[in-house]
Amino acid sequence: MKFESFNLDEHILQGVQNAGYKVATPIQEAVILPALRGRDVIGTAQTGTGKTAAFVLPILQRLLDHPGTGRTRVLIVTPTRELAEQIQGVVKVLGKHCPFRSATVYGGVGMHPQAEALRRGYEIIVACPGRLLDHVAQGNTRLHKVETLVLDEADRMLDMGFLPAVQKIIRLLPAERQTMLFSATFDAAMERLIASSLRSPERFSVDAEAPADTVAHTIYPVAQNMKNSLLLQLIKKTVARSILVFTRTKHRADRVVDVIKRAGHHAAALHANKSQSQRQHALAQFRSGRLSILVATDIAARGLDIASISHVINYDMPDSATTYIHRIGRTGRASRTGDALTLATWEDADVVRNIEQILGAPIRREELAGITDNTVLPVKTGKPVRRMTMSNRCTVPVCRSISAF
Repeated sequence: MKFESFNLDEHILQGVQNAGYKVATPIQEAVILPALRGRDVIGTAQTGTGKTAAFVLPILQRLLDHPGTGRTRVLIVTPTRELAEQIQGVVKVLGKHCPFRSATVYGGVGMHPQAEALRRGYEIIVACPGRLLDHVAQGNTRLHKVETLVLDEADRMLDMGFLPAVQKIIRLLPAERQTMLFSATFDAAMERLIASSLRSPERFSVDAEAPADTVAHTIYPVAQNMKNSLLLQLIKKTVARSILVFTRTKHRADRVVDVIKRAGHHAAALHANKSQSQRQHALAQFRSGRLSILVATDIAARGLDIASISHVINYDMPDSATTYIHRIGRTGRASRTGDALTLATWEDADVVRNIEQILGAPIRREELAGITDNTVLPVKTGKPVRRMTMSNRCTVPVCRSISAF
């Protein structure tokens, strides 16, 4: 569908044009129309499918259709600062020609500018739960006039322990509101949250739990004490300008950065122990190409949208196949191809099997003489797994009522 088919205001269509969007993605086709009608929505889609625009476009249209000033009308709650800034960026681009104000609210930076935006009633607030509740406690906002609530990456928020905070925020909102929730997974806690906060939602699933279509996957079986040597060899043989390395812990991310720097490469770390200014600086350097290697914890596994990332290297295997999907979704974006290289020890065998089940094929094991150990995981020969590209297959949104789940 072309975006004109949604009968969006011409000011919004100007923003769509500025963003370079041509036709709606499957998740956008599925979500936009019911969202425009005011329905509660639950959306599930693989990373990089245009999910943010799927909820931002109907939000902008409803704000234009029902004018109002001097109060916060839309609240978008998200787990991390980076994702909040990315959503804010989409709001700014798509809403450039609309008369709405938006602001981000999260920790690690001064509260005063955020408090001013909340007191002045900026129409759209993109917030992380903890800092938003700090502002509520200080009397900077009441949230009693919010018309639309978006819970983005809801499963990630629950994983990070934000469920009590999210529930408290929901209790501060009017009962009569529109709610849109987006999540990659649904466990018992998520279903309870859905039951208590959404009204007869429509649920849309587009390639749920599917990995990025344009990514090739390779595993390097290795002993733990050989990981640094292997990583440096992979960096050396990779003719790439943008490499994202994932580690399991913050301290290991810092140690890996030191290893990379001692080998003569430019690298920086991105994790929760870094100040907000350090995180923003590292991201800006990486996005611009001035920094070629970024080492991150799973804080960057979702929401980091940098189309130029050519390689994701899993220095540590993630704790689940779902996290692997989100990590490797940082590459192969915007119709580009990418590579996911994973350093796997014998302890990772179960997760590897789960990933291969989702991919529907074994992942190629590759060796580097003197470094890898093919006894760690059985060696599979053949080409790296690369799924069919979106342009080569038809993706049909699966649309069902929540009562069916």
